[in-house]
Amino acid sequence: MNQHILIQIKKHNKDTNRARMNEYLLQLARDGKKRFVPFLDWIFELKNPQILRADVIAGITVALVLIPQSMAYAQLAGLPPQMGLYAAFLVPIVAALFGSSRQLQNGPVAIISLMTAAALLPLNLDATQYVAYAAMIAILAGVMQMLLGFLRLGIMVDFLSHPVVIGFTNAAAIVIASTQIGKILGVNPETGVHLYQTLWNLVLAIPQTHFVTLMMGVFSLALLFGLKKFTPKLPNIIITVVVTILVSWAIGYEQMGGAIVADIKSGLPSLVIPTIIPKDLGFLLLPAFMIALLSFVEAFSIAKAVASKTRQHLSADQEMVGKGLANVVAGVTQGYAVSGSFSRTAVAYDAGAKTGFTAIVSGIIVGITLLFLTPLLYHLPVATLAAVIIVAVIGLFHFEPFHHAWKVNPHDGFVALATFLSTLFYAPHLEMGILVGVVLSLVFYLYRTMQPHFAEVSLTEEGVYRDARLNALKTSETVAFYRYDGDLYFANAGYLERKLLNAVADKPKLKVIVLDLEAVDQIDATGEEMLGHMSERLAEAGIEFYFSRVKFKVEDALKRSGLYKIIGADHFFDKRTRAIKAIKEKYGDSVDVSHLMYHKPVEIIVYEGDTDNDEEKEKKAKDDAAEEAATGGKALIKIEDQKKES
Repeated sequence: MNQHILIQIKKHNKDTNRARMNEYLLQLARDGKKRFVPFLDWIFELKNPQILRADVIAGITVALVLIPQSMAYAQLAGLPPQMGLYAAFLVPIVAALFGSSRQLQNGPVAIISLMTAAALLPLNLDATQYVAYAAMIAILAGVMQMLLGFLRLGIMVDFLSHPVVIGFTNAAAIVIASTQIGKILGVNPETGVHLYQTLWNLVLAIPQTHFVTLMMGVFSLALLFGLKKFTPKLPNIIITVVVTILVSWAIGYEQMGGAIVADIKSGLPSLVIPTIIPKDLGFLLLPAFMIALLSFVEAFSIAKAVASKTRQHLSADQEMVGKGLANVVAGVTQGYAVSGSFSRTAVAYDAGAKTGFTAIVSGIIVGITLLFLTPLLYHLPVATLAAVIIVAVIGLFHFEPFHHAWKVNPHDGFVALATFLSTLFYAPHLEMGILVGVVLSLVFYLYRTMQPHFAEVSLTEEGVYRDARLNALKTSETVAFYRYDGDLYFANAGYLERKLLNAVADKPKLKVIVLDLEAVDQIDATGEEMLGHMSERLAEAGIEFYFSRVKFKVEDALKRSGLYKIIGADHFFDKRTRAIKAIKEKYGDSVDVSHLMYHKPVEIIVYEGDTDNDEEKEKKAKDDAAEEAATGGKALIKIEDQKKES
């Protein structure tokens, strides 16, 4: 008979798993159709002249910011300026067509540029190899993002918790800003193995500061900050770029020893598959994966912020596919890894962008710049690009979130701080900071879930079941009703087992235990085995083991394993009141369930006395009463009247 039941259970499990897999594959096929035509949701809106006009104006406005930023961020990545323009040409167009956000502006960004440089600098590549490897990282990151999107695994980015992102972003901002100080000073300090070594080399190089370069850098910073403060609606970046180009040309900045962008290769990028040494592919996989996750987290966070204002639908998986395609396109068009830009998205939103056509317009303008306008950028000072980067990353400094995370949960505050410090310590290997943060987040998660809240409950005056100890309620020596608040899996199954065994030891007269599993959403094999063993031990001790409010998923798992049948269907109740009624009917007056049917507070007798000490003594009285509540005893605490005695 048992063998027959086992065969039936296995057959049921096999059929269920096959049905689930078929449903998953069908859903993937349905999603696949949507993945390649998301732009159909907005493209027909361009028939409206007002929407078309708004998008064109917004696209031009974004392009005025995108062109100088993309060149600056390419410099941050250690790449020629034209590679930044290449990554700003087709990328925004592809991301807009295949992403889910209408306002998100994609292209080169500071953090991803720095991560690209951090991945490539240790490999000691020559200039040609450096360009090819940067493009390969973009392709690898894009392929990973596309796979995650198509397989509907965008949820994986949740491993990058908010505290990890807080710590990493702030540390990256410091690293980025520090790498640009040398360009403002006109010095080129030796790069150390660690950030502090590079900074020390920078300090040693200060006496060699190039005065003209320093003046140009300070002038650029003053323009950027001044325009942003006094004329916030004007494009401060493009105005600064134009002014410094004119000043550079007028004073002969290049002849005075100032570094300029000089010749930028004209023309649109070619389609090229980058080639790298095969053995180096392994070194690029981890940085590419980190870039894939972080670029999506950054982009999707921005998209959600805008969508909350525009009330437009977002899809994490679709956005992942769009970002993946954009990165692949960047890699094969001689660009490098990209993400969504907060500053340019804000510019687009403020300029009235309505659809993804805004990004298409900005990409077209970058293409026109590559074809005809690159000679105008010849005299652009490198110090100005460094100033653009510094001003951009200043907005990444937010130390208040550290304090906020600590207030919410000290664990989160510690994770944010640890990620921040480890990112600085391991720089330029920034991915190590992220790994430290992710590992700590998982460790603290396991720690918090290893000991969920477990309490014996009684009925309160309001008619709800609450923790008897905390609410000073009576319990019973013969019936114990426990609530367990957490999933039941390998890390905490032993904890629940110990709690139940201790409960039996504390109540020698115990006849019935009821375990409320309403808060249990998941159960694994270890948790199921523990319940089976616990049921056997309690039965041997002459104690009935009942369950109340078991969720469907958990009950279904117990049925599939056969434990539901072994324990008995009559030991499972969908409501607590039904479990109490069944116990009362079966055991009658031999058990006491009155604390589960009526409000029975622990009695506390307090005599008023010295006003200076009464409040503290009354608190102690209540704590002592709560201690006795667990055994159903009566607490009688007398506070002596000190004044009367004196």
